[in-house]
Amino acid sequence: MKAGPLALLTTAQMYAADRAAMAGGVPGLDLMEAAGRAVAEAIHRRWSPGPVLVLAGPGNNGGDGYVAARLLAAAGWPVTIAALVPPGELKGDAAVMAERWTGPVIGFGDIDWSGIGLVIDALFGAGLSKPVEGKARAALEAASSRGLPIVAVDVPSGVSGDTGDILGGAVLGYASQAALTVSFFRPKPGHLLLPGRDLCGTVEIAPIGIPESVLDDIAPACWRNGPALWLDSLPVPRGDTHKYHRGHALILGGPMTGAGRLAAQAARRIGAGLVSLAVPPGTADIYAADHPGAIVQECPDREALADILRDPRRNALLAGPGAGTGPEVRSAVSAVLETGRATVLDADAISAFAGEAAALAALIQGPCVLTPHDGEFARLFPDLMGEGLVGERLSRARQAARILGAVLILKGSDTVIAAPDGRAVINDNAPADMATAGAGDVLAGLVLGLLAQRMPAFEAAAAAVWLHGAAAGIAPAGLIAEDIPDRLPYLLQRLRRNRAPGF
Repeated sequence: MKAGPLALLTTAQMYAADRAAMAGGVPGLDLMEAAGRAVAEAIHRRWSPGPVLVLAGPGNNGGDGYVAARLLAAAGWPVTIAALVPPGELKGDAAVMAERWTGPVIGFGDIDWSGIGLVIDALFGAGLSKPVEGKARAALEAASSRGLPIVAVDVPSGVSGDTGDILGGAVLGYASQAALTVSFFRPKPGHLLLPGRDLCGTVEIAPIGIPESVLDDIAPACWRNGPALWLDSLPVPRGDTHKYHRGHALILGGPMTGAGRLAAQAARRIGAGLVSLAVPPGTADIYAADHPGAIVQECPDREALADILRDPRRNALLAGPGAGTGPEVRSAVSAVLETGRATVLDADAISAFAGEAAALAALIQGPCVLTPHDGEFARLFPDLMGEGLVGERLSRARQAARILGAVLILKGSDTVIAAPDGRAVINDNAPADMATAGAGDVLAGLVLGLLAQRMPAFEAAAAAVWLHGAAAGIAPAGLIAEDIPDRLPYLLQRLRRNRAPGF
C-alpha cells in the first residue's frame, strides 16, 4: 500500500522528513521560509489586510511565525509579534528568521487586544508534549474569548499531532478553535482525528520543498482513506464473469430483521454475485419480502447452520447484525469462524465476547473484519479504553487488530481501519447525517460483499468505509440507512471510469 499522496506522518516522521530533506541539500532556512510563506499566502487568500498579532513560540514553529509576519508586513498588513521568549534567546533557523524581522516585538504581558483583527498561533505546533500553560494559554484564551480568527501553524497549540487529542485532556488541557490550520508536506493523524480535526478548522497542507523521495525511507504506515489506496484491488466484473465468480455472501440474520436486510441490500449493491440469509424460524417471509434476489433459509439451530456452511461456494460470512444477546450468538460465531472463510463480525457478534478478546482471537482462522463502534469496542477491550470512550483512537485500533489477528474498523466520525501488521487508515468523508440507525449494518454488508469478491480484508474494509461515507455524502438531507446502498451504483461507475488515484 504505497499511495504517497495520502500518507499521514507522525510528528517524529515529519521531523525525519525535514532532516532527510536537509541531508539531501535543501537548507533548513529554505524550508522555514517556504513554511512561513505558505501561512502568509493562505491568510492573503482568505482575509483582507488588517492588524495581525503573531504569537511566536521558542522553536521552529515560532520561526515560521516570524517569516509569516515579515511577508505579511511587506504586503502592507500591520503586524506585531508577541514573543514567548526574547528573540535573542532563539536558536538555529528560528534565530535567523527573528533577526530578519524589523517590526515590533512585545512580551505577552504587553499585548493590547484592541484593534487586533487576526491572530497567528505560531507557539508550539505539533512539537509540544505537555498541556499549554501560563502566558501562552492565557493569550490563546484571550484571543478565543474575543472571537478573533486564529490561524494555527502546523496544528493548534495544545493539540497532539499524533492523536488529535487535547494534551492534558479536556479538563486540564487547552487548545483554541482555529479558523485555519496550515501544515506542511503531509497531514498528521491529528488533523483527521477528533477533536483535533474540529479544532483545526480548515486544513491546508502546503508543499515546502521536501522531496517526495523521503517517504521511501520513512515508510509511512498510516494513510488518509481514499481510492488511491485500494482502487487497483476493487473488483470489476470481466466478460467471462458469472455469479459464483463474484462470490456468495452469507448473512446470519437475527430476530431483529431490519439489520440483516440492510446488510443484504448493501452486499448485493457492492457486487456480491449471490447473497443468502440464514434466519430464525418464523422470520423468512419478512426477510424475503423486500429481497427477491436473495436466498432466504430458515436456520433453527447449530446443526442447521453447519449444514448451510457445508456449501464451500458460500465464501464470505457475516454474523452479528440484529442477532440479539443469547448464547446462541456466540455459538454461531464459533461455527462461522471455524470455516476459516472470510468473515465479518458486527454488533452483537462482537458484544457476545465482552471482556474475552483472547477467546475470540483464538477462534479466528481466516480473513476477518470486525466493525465495532466505541461502545462495542469498550465491551470487547475494556483494558484498552483508558478514560471513557475517547483518546488514542489510532493506537487503540492498532492494538486491538494485533491482538485479534484481524482487521478492525473502529467506527465513528473519524473511523479508523487497522490491520494486524500495524497499517492503518483514517477516514474523514462521512457526513454527520450518517448518525442514523442501520448505517452500521449497511457498512457490514459492504465489507461482506467486497470480501465475497475476494478483495483483501484490509483493502476491502478501507474501500467499504470510504464508499459508505461517499454515498451518504451525495444523498439529500433526511438521509436514512436505506438511502446509502442506492447511491453506490453511481460511485462504482465513477470509480471504474476513473481507475486512477482519487477523484
